[in-house]
Amino acid sequence: MRSVAGQVFLLQLTVVVLLVAAALVALVVQARRDSMTDARDRTLAAAQAFANSPGVVAAINSPDPTAVLQPRAEAARKAAGVDAIIVYRLDGITLTHSDPNQIGKHVIGPYAEAATGKAFTRTFQGSLGLSVISAVPVRADDGSVVAIVSAPVRVEKLQHGVDRQLRVLFGGAAGALVIAAGGSALVSRRLRRQTHGLGPVEMARMYEHHDAVLHAVREGVLIINGDGLLLLANDEARRLLDLPADAERRHVTELGLEEDLAELLTSDRLATDEVHLAGDRLLAANKRLTAPRGPVGSVVTLRDTTELQALSVRAERARERLRLLYDAGVRVGTTLDVKRTAEELAEVTVPRFADAVTVELLDPVLHGEESSGGTTEMRLTAVAGLDEDYPLHPVGELIRFVATHPVSAGMADGRAVLVRDLSTFDGWRAQDPEGAQRILDHGIHSLLVVPLRARGVVLGSVEFWRAHASSPFEGEDVSFAEELAARAAVCIDNARRYTREHTMAVTLQRSLLPRRLPEQSALEVAYRYLPAKAGVGGDWFDVIPLSGSRVALVVGDVVGHGLHAAATMGRLRTAVHNFSGLDLPPEELLGRLDELVDQIDADEAAAGDDGQGIAGATCQYAVYDPTSGQLAIATAGHPGPAVVHPDGTVNFLQVPVSPPLGLGTGLPIESAELTVPEGSRLVLYTDGLIEDRGRDLDAGLEALRGALTGPDRTPEATCAAVLEAMLPAQPKDDIALLVARTRRLDPAQVAEWHVPRDPAAVAPVRAACARRLTEWGLEQIAFSAELILSELITNAIRYGAEPITVRLLHTVPISGSAAGTLIYEVSDGSSTSPRLRRANVTDEGGRGLFLVAQFTERWGTRYTPTGKVIWAEQPLHDGATPGAEGLGEILLGEGAWGMDDTAL
Repeated sequence: MRSVAGQVFLLQLTVVVLLVAAALVALVVQARRDSMTDARDRTLAAAQAFANSPGVVAAINSPDPTAVLQPRAEAARKAAGVDAIIVYRLDGITLTHSDPNQIGKHVIGPYAEAATGKAFTRTFQGSLGLSVISAVPVRADDGSVVAIVSAPVRVEKLQHGVDRQLRVLFGGAAGALVIAAGGSALVSRRLRRQTHGLGPVEMARMYEHHDAVLHAVREGVLIINGDGLLLLANDEARRLLDLPADAERRHVTELGLEEDLAELLTSDRLATDEVHLAGDRLLAANKRLTAPRGPVGSVVTLRDTTELQALSVRAERARERLRLLYDAGVRVGTTLDVKRTAEELAEVTVPRFADAVTVELLDPVLHGEESSGGTTEMRLTAVAGLDEDYPLHPVGELIRFVATHPVSAGMADGRAVLVRDLSTFDGWRAQDPEGAQRILDHGIHSLLVVPLRARGVVLGSVEFWRAHASSPFEGEDVSFAEELAARAAVCIDNARRYTREHTMAVTLQRSLLPRRLPEQSALEVAYRYLPAKAGVGGDWFDVIPLSGSRVALVVGDVVGHGLHAAATMGRLRTAVHNFSGLDLPPEELLGRLDELVDQIDADEAAAGDDGQGIAGATCQYAVYDPTSGQLAIATAGHPGPAVVHPDGTVNFLQVPVSPPLGLGTGLPIESAELTVPEGSRLVLYTDGLIEDRGRDLDAGLEALRGALTGPDRTPEATCAAVLEAMLPAQPKDDIALLVARTRRLDPAQVAEWHVPRDPAAVAPVRAACARRLTEWGLEQIAFSAELILSELITNAIRYGAEPITVRLLHTVPISGSAAGTLIYEVSDGSSTSPRLRRANVTDEGGRGLFLVAQFTERWGTRYTPTGKVIWAEQPLHDGATPGAEGLGEILLGEGAWGMDDTAL
């Protein structure tokens, strides 16, 4: 059935079967319809005949109607061929019936229509099968209905005759089907012999191959019959033998062929690669006989051997070009450096394609920018294949090509420009006549210019030069050079885009990192940040002054490189700044930062940014208090800091291990507290400093210990020594290094008083404060200091709880460029926090916190395990606070802000 003959047979047989089946169905339906019609007509005629027969009305009105009508009804039933003739009175009593047992019984049926004088016929499904019944009224002489006559008949009884007819029909259909199938089989068998049992696909493929072989192959094909007549010649054979258009069906000897070739074609001998002359061509002939698989004849193939040498040369050249393209794909673009990629393009093509190569790129491309186009000013970026005294422009020189130069033409059209002979091309000489003559004197004689294009944008141009005995460039060299330049242009464009992204990422990250270190009096700080060679990462550091002269040191790392890592780093650094303003403990601050990272990941996942979440982030947060020398530190997935003691020994702090940020573990972050000797150096760093492919983590820590061990050094010197000892040649990751040398506040810079919860205790504390300010040489701010302390102490006594403590801190920045800061701290045992509110002009109070805010630079509240501390900082430079003469205006100013000491 897969062959054409089989499919034709199947089609014919299917058509015959469908026709016979349709005829049978039509006949059966018609026969059954006729049987139903016959049943209706027969019952209706029988009922009407009996109802209208003479004496029926008199019999019905007689004393015993059944005795009269029953014999007549049975005779009529048999004569009409129905199942029964039933007579009913109008009250439903049966007078006659084929079953005597039913006579005299009351029957309920749909005879109301007949009782009204209308005859009807109905079809119903009875217990004996499908039946047809007709009912006819019996009318008296006056036209009134006195009884009803019904005649039922089963349809099955009438279909016995139809079934006998159907057997004849089915027999005739089967005979017709057998005859049709036999005829189709004979036709299909003959067709199968003629098509050799091939299917449609095989026959279509055979004809397609026939056309391909005869008209597309590069060999001549001749088919000759046993009488020497040419039956078929393909296009190549006509070309090789120069045959006339009417060559087919002509004898071989009439085609004007050479004698020996004509003799071969007409003979019965076989031939394999016999060389014969045909005009100016040498043909290799192969001959095979078609018998016994086909009719008597032969098939001859012809191949032009005169072109073999040229083809061999071209094939070798093509193989060399393919090899060069492969080498270029491997060697060009090994780095993401634009200049180095241009040099690789020049180096790979010398001397295999050109004797010298120069590459010029547009200046914006070298800096990673998009070229605007419309300019022929380019910078010579790479040169290869020339000796030291070459006459071309030096590398790095900016060249503006004139409009007639081949480079300008190639840049304008976006196509390669071929100059076979430079000595005869005046447009090239116009650029620099003297330089052009030096180039010609150097032996360079041919030029091929190809623009470097990627994504439809021209990046520059590459010039291939040939000199001395090398043959000039030909047209077939152009396509190869364009392919080579296209591949190199993609690599250059990738390097350009990487340069742009790298520059953008570096700029973004440096803008997000601290521009300068803030002034503070607790730590002497130095830092280093080095981006990785492969791209900017997410390392960062920070130094954040806190209240009470404390300082927070932060280092962190976001996994990954590029703009996304840098932007994420900026978000985390901003969050740390905001959280630190709340004076949170280190472990609580990192806990909130962990929740923020989870929220960022959830938001980006909901937005559908696949793969743009925070893949991993670590952070270390440490708070140093110069009044006590205490260091509180917590870390989330970050390596612990190193402490260099004043004697030069190095100790790595054992901070409780917590998972990196954003893992959603739900585990609490723990912190550690320790006292650091004055003059110690705290060293915080990211993992890029200690981790490297060439060493494991323990080896990196030992190397860091060795770089830190030794005599006392400044933080700047420490940073330099660590990077000199630890920095790898090609950093694979960012490095952030933060070194802070601790200082302690002199006890003379701290004043502290315990205050009873009694309003009368404010005055003695105020007086003691004035005396201490005099000792510090700060008499000029005594008024504002007493006012600030009075407000803060009064607020603590009124709304706070014992114990109440007052502390003054006089700090001086390490740089010494500022006069310092006076810090007020009032602590109590309650957790309520004051806040600013608007006081009306007529209010007697409520302006305390407003006064504190006006006389200090900043103020705030921080919580302690036993309560809270309200603090304020007052800078010690001229004009920092208003004088006593401006106090009235501040207190009575319209819309002044006051103090509300209720808890938040």
